[in-house]
Amino acid sequence: MIIAYITCRNNAEAQKIAKYLLDKKLIACANILGSKSLYRWKGKLEKQNEAILLLKTTESKFESVKQTVKKMHSYKVPCILKLKAEANDEYFSWLCKEVNEA
Repeated sequence: MIIAYITCRNNAEAQKIAKYLLDKKLIACANILGSKSLYRWKGKLEKQNEAILLLKTTESKFESVKQTVKKMHSYKVPCILKLKAEANDEYFSWLCKEVNEA
């Protein structure tokens, strides 16, 4: 199991990406969290309100998730991180069924 961590411009963008990935069975679940981000872009300090997507899926789906997010995302350089995760057996079984890996 993995969690894809993705920052988005706003909740609307995060919801659009999450719904598409759910519809395509590339993820089993998405959480959207509000965030205040600080970063440098083109030499300038930026402060933005963003939405964080936490997407739960399997290792084998990550490449498809990553490529899909790159196509849908509004940022030139989106943050798409893969975090390895472990879950209880029942949750992992459900997740695998949701992404057609069972």
